[in-house]
Amino acid sequence: MGLGMADVDLVVVGAGIVGVSAALWARMRGLSVVLADPEAPGSGTSSGNACTIATYGCLPMCDPSVIAGLPGLLFGSESPLSVNWAHALSHPRWMLSFLANCREAKSRRIAEDLAALLAQADGGLNPLIAEAGAGDLIEARGQLTVWSSVEGARAAEADLARQRELGVEAQALTEREALALEPGLRIGIERAVHFTGARQVRDPQALVARLQARFVELGGVWRLGRVERVRPRDDLAEVVVAGETLTAARVVIAAGAFSGRIPGAGAERLPLGVERGYHLLYAGEEHRLTRPVGWNEAGFYSVPMAQGLRLAGTVEIAALSAPVNRRRLAYIARKGAELLGPLPEPTSHWLGFRPSMPDARPVIGYAPGSERIIHAFGHQHLGLTLGGITDRIVADLAEGRQPNLAIAAFAPGRAYA
Repeated sequence: MGLGMADVDLVVVGAGIVGVSAALWARMRGLSVVLADPEAPGSGTSSGNACTIATYGCLPMCDPSVIAGLPGLLFGSESPLSVNWAHALSHPRWMLSFLANCREAKSRRIAEDLAALLAQADGGLNPLIAEAGAGDLIEARGQLTVWSSVEGARAAEADLARQRELGVEAQALTEREALALEPGLRIGIERAVHFTGARQVRDPQALVARLQARFVELGGVWRLGRVERVRPRDDLAEVVVAGETLTAARVVIAAGAFSGRIPGAGAERLPLGVERGYHLLYAGEEHRLTRPVGWNEAGFYSVPMAQGLRLAGTVEIAALSAPVNRRRLAYIARKGAELLGPLPEPTSHWLGFRPSMPDARPVIGYAPGSERIIHAFGHQHLGLTLGGITDRIVADLAEGRQPNLAIAAFAPGRAYA
């Protein structure tokens, strides 16, 4: 497919789950590929997620209920949302676009678009797992979501009905049935749903590392270095990696929340925001659960994984460079003890950066103004789930072919409000 003038067919910027999946899909198609990142594969946001392949996650954060519940979310002492107002007010474009997408009609359409993509998620990820021999890292026990308040359980009815309309596999459980699945839970349960089609990754960073290792085994080139600049031309693109200039037929920007910091990549002109997420790890406590459990009102997941028990989630709107918010960590620890009973001191804590667009859709497609650059970022809470199918699409685009899935809703040049 190469143009002859280019050094390689494709340069992929970013070695999280999305970037590594793009590199492996393209190499499996026979393209010559360079994958570049200043950090080890999977060591960023991909390492600290809630470990869940959440094919049920089609309902966007931009929902009409957000407007009604905004005062409680913003100012409640037990809220899973934290906002740095100085940061929020300095990014009015993102905030106003997000609120505009909370309207009923827009939120419903976003859910439809996400559901259509999520329906293909396993088909994008499974071939990569098989290619990398990573099946031992995947478990298929579903995901359990619980509601502990009457108000929360009642409010969930419409959302659950909407998910079922969109094809999500969801089994309603009584409190007794939920406790039979997970006897370690210690809260009262007003509603429980078992999302039977969900799967878990025992170690997300190990998964990314195996995908990257297979990419290299197949002849892909790994560059540990920062991409300093991208410059598209009519027939190719120039990419400066750690001071060295490469030419490529196309470039994939898959650097997550940092995609907007790459000069010339076009992402700097898009309303890319960041949702900061946290986790606590409790080594040796993985026996508490047998599958990921989400506590809806508290806004976090509790997940048994290879390293121990991970409590992951909440949303903080703040700058990439802001220090760790210790109140977020204390909140997760407090709620974890409510959910599961007394816990020891956590072994470690973590802060990561979810790339977030104001309409909750990822960005997938050619950059505005240049088919030399392909954007693949903005997956918010669904990077692990959607990385594979995103990059099956990216491989089509890298070959100059039209994907067999409709992707106009995810186009970088779309209207975001």
